This record gives sequence, structure tokens and C-alpha cells, in this order.
Amino acid sequence: MVLAVFSVTLVVLGPRILGRATDIVFEGLLADGIDFGRLHRTLGLALAVYVGSYLLGYLQAFLLAGVVQRTMFRLRRDVETKIHALPLSYVDQNSRGDLLSRVTNDIDNISQSLQQSLSQLLTSVLTIIGVLVMMFDVSILLALIALAVIPISLFATKSIAKRSRAKFMAQWSKTGQVNGIIEETFTGHAIVKAFGQQADVEARFATTNQDLYEAADGAQFMSGSIQPVMMFLGNLNYVAIAVIGGMRVTAGALTLGDIQAFAQYSRQFTVPLTTTASMFNVLQSGVASAERVFELLDATEQSPDQGEAPAEPTRGDVRFENVSFSYSPERPLISDLSFEARPGETVAIVGPTGAGKTTLVNLLMRFYELDGGRIVLDGRDIAAIPRSALRSQIGMVLQDTWLFNGTIRENIAFGNPQATNEQILAAAKATYVDRFVHSLPDGYDTVLDGEGAAVSAGEKQLLTIARAFLADPAILILDEATSSVDTRTEVLIQKAMSALRRDRTSFVIAHRLSTIRDATVILVMENGAIVEQGSHDELLARQGTYHRLYQSQFVAPTDNLD
Repeated sequence: MVLAVFSVTLVVLGPRILGRATDIVFEGLLADGIDFGRLHRTLGLALAVYVGSYLLGYLQAFLLAGVVQRTMFRLRRDVETKIHALPLSYVDQNSRGDLLSRVTNDIDNISQSLQQSLSQLLTSVLTIIGVLVMMFDVSILLALIALAVIPISLFATKSIAKRSRAKFMAQWSKTGQVNGIIEETFTGHAIVKAFGQQADVEARFATTNQDLYEAADGAQFMSGSIQPVMMFLGNLNYVAIAVIGGMRVTAGALTLGDIQAFAQYSRQFTVPLTTTASMFNVLQSGVASAERVFELLDATEQSPDQGEAPAEPTRGDVRFENVSFSYSPERPLISDLSFEARPGETVAIVGPTGAGKTTLVNLLMRFYELDGGRIVLDGRDIAAIPRSALRSQIGMVLQDTWLFNGTIRENIAFGNPQATNEQILAAAKATYVDRFVHSLPDGYDTVLDGEGAAVSAGEKQLLTIARAFLADPAILILDEATSSVDTRTEVLIQKAMSALRRDRTSFVIAHRLSTIRDATVILVMENGAIVEQGSHDELLARQGTYHRLYQSQFVAPTDNLD
């Protein structure tokens, strides 16, 4: 700001100095000759003023770039921190493509808007003030004429900016929707092809793309209309000053140098007005993006951690005591649910889709908070245990595999970054990853992309199991962990899982009932409630819900028609 003040001061002094040079030439032509020494000194002063203004402006731009980029660095850091502080429900309820657009496109747009507008707005406002001072110094009458354009300019700018802001908000919202469709389509590209839904996807994209086009077209049109309006007003003002100024020179009230300086000031006055108006529209785009980013930053965070991490190693004694939970108040899912998993036990959870099986383990992981009741780990309410400490004791293998860009070795080590190479190899051998890794060109150094294209779906599942094996958790959660492997591999995985589950509490969600026959206790869920529990043999003997599920999988359909 200080540099801008001095830079603008030098800029507005320039026309006054050049006006003096014009007077020296004009006076010399009317007299015996031009005083070239005085003229050279005046022109030298003008040159020094403009060079100094340029250097100060350059340094100002350099500092501003650093300020804006540091601000954007902190904003990206705050958004990243915020995302980790948000509850899982927020991510589940919002389009991931739109969230990605807020973190990337919107922050980039804020950066560009600030970079373009801050410097120009500051310089323009200071220029308007400085030029007005110099204009009043030259001629009060002409300065008042020049001032007449300001209220008209402000009215035009306000009217256009009010309309353009809504357009820019729509533009960036539609940009997020387009990104969401692209992210979904590319992620499920094979599924789209397999079901022949290209035409439907293209139609959805075309509709959203058309909406984006209309919103962006309207925003850019409204933004672009301000400049010709301001140029028109500036030209009218310039004509009025030229006519009245010429009359004042003829009357002897002003010198030729004065009117030349004032003409330059008139141009200097209308240009920053036009720039200011244009920058307000650039700011509207930035404000629209900022609102989307701040909406994310203002989102309600998950409740803060309370208490301290357990001082002793986790034994794995888990109790659900009168637990109640629903994703939405109008649709209760789990009500007054209670059961206990003792240390070292394997608890299998079965039931139809939507019964609440995965919800149970999500509650144990504190991905969601309870509506009522409590979950107790080793005699302590998990709500009083920091989430990071709780989750560090739980290993999880999901049905949906997740691998990141990196080597096979790095993906396995994700379960325990401090693990040695020998421990990684031991985990790989125990989970039969070692069998297929040696068939790859680079072995454990084979680089996988985010989709794990170099390995099959079953092999990706094995990698995630190896990751959990390496973590060596006190509690293990297996959510359909063998759903993507063939029958032979499933047998091998079951052996590995038996070794992995030994001496630790395990929760196994399974649709294949053959994989849970050796479970200590089987919980049968329907509509968020436990309708049966017991061992495999006990539940079969009861001829209840579990028996029907088992029959549907292992008895020929002709024997079950009734």
C-alpha cells in the first residue's frame, strides 16, 4: 500500500510536469527563443518521475504476488485440514466432484481474482484521488465537470455487479456439477461401457454442460458490458472538458500547458474508473468462489475429541449398550441395540442388504456419532477416546478396495509406515500376496495407479488384507473382505484370516455364510435390530432367519420353492 501511494503520486505528477514543458516551448515560441536548458531539466524530471513510478509499481506487484500466493497456500491448507475435521456424513451427502472443484477450481479462481483486482483496485482508487487533487489544482470548474461522471459510473457499476454476482455463483456451481459427472463417469467408465449407458451419460453431461455454458455466458457478458459503458461515459466527459477548456484558454484563464495537463488527467481519471468497475466484476467471480469455499470451511465439524488415549494396550472387549442411530431423523435405523464381543472372539454379522451391518462397524470406528446409548471398549466409552487413538487399534478391510499411486510395497506399508522390509514381506506371504507379486515385472516395486490397473480385483483385495495384517491391530473389521477373490483364493484367505484373527477381537460382515462357520457368535440383523444370535450350529438348529439365509445359499432352488 505504501509503494502504491508513492507510485501513484509520481504518476499524477507526470502530466503537471509535462504541462510545464509545454508552457516552456509555447512561451519560447512567443518570445525570442526556447530555453532548452530549462526544457531539458523539466523533461528529465518527468522521465525520472515515470521511471520511479515504474520501479515502485514493479516492486508492489512482486510483493503482492507473494502475499496472494501465501494467502492461497494457507487457504488450501485450511481447506485440507477442514476436510479431515468434517464428519464422514458430510462427504457422503455431497458430490465428491463438487468438493474437488471447490478445493481446486474455486481456490484457483480466488487466487486469480485477488491477483488481478487487489493491485489494480488499490492503484485505481489512489489514482482517482490523486488525479482529482491535481485537477482541482489546475481548474476547479473543469474538475467539477469531470466529477459529474462519478455518480453515473457508480450507478452503472452497482447495477451490473448486482446481476453478475448471481451469474458467477451459478457458473461456479455448474462447474462443480460438471466435475462431479466427469469424476463419476471416469471412475465407473468400464461399468458405463458394459451396460451401454454412454448415450445416457452423454445426455446428462450435455444438459449440465449447457447449463454451465448459459451461466458462464451470462456472467461474462454482464462482466464485459461494464467496460464499453465506462468508455462511453469517459469519452463524453473528455469532449466536455476539451470544449470548455478550450474556451478557458481563449479567455486567458488557463495556459496551454494547463489544458494539456488537464486533458491527460481526464484520461487518467476515466481509465481507473473503468478499471475499478471492471475489477468489481472480477471480484464478483472471486466472491462467488469464495462463498463456495467458505461454505465448506463453515461446515459443522465432527465433535472434538475428549479424554486421553488408553494408557494400557487394548484388549478388545467391545460392548454395544442400548445403541440407537439413524442417518436421518425421519428414518430410524438402529434402536436400543445391545451385544458384547469379548477379547479374542470373532463376531460375524449377517443379514439382508440395508439391515445395518456396515453401520455397526462405522459406529465402532466413530465415523458417525450415536443418537443414544454407548459403545464401550475395555470398559471405557469410545466417545471419551480420541478418534486417532481408537482407530489406531482397529484394522479394517473393506469390500471396496482402495489403493493409491505408489508401489506395491508402499501400499502394503500404508498399514504401518514404520514397518521394516522384512515385516512387509512377512505380511505379504501370510496373505498370499507374495504368490502373484513375483509374476509382475518389477515385483514389489511395481507402481500402481489409483485404480490398481496392474493387478486384478482379487489381487487388490489381497493387498488390502496384507495392509491390515501389517497393522497388527487389536480389533479387526472385515467387511466382505473375500468378495472379490475366487474360491481357491478364498480358502487361502480364510486360513490367513484365521491366523490374523487369533487373539484379537474380530467383526466379520459376510454374505457368504460359508466364510463364517467358525465364528464365535453370529449376529443376524434385520431392519437395524438383532433378531438372532448364536453359533452356526445353534442358529441352524433354531430353524429361524439364519436357517432360511443358509438354505437360500446352499440348498437347490427346487427344494426351496415353498
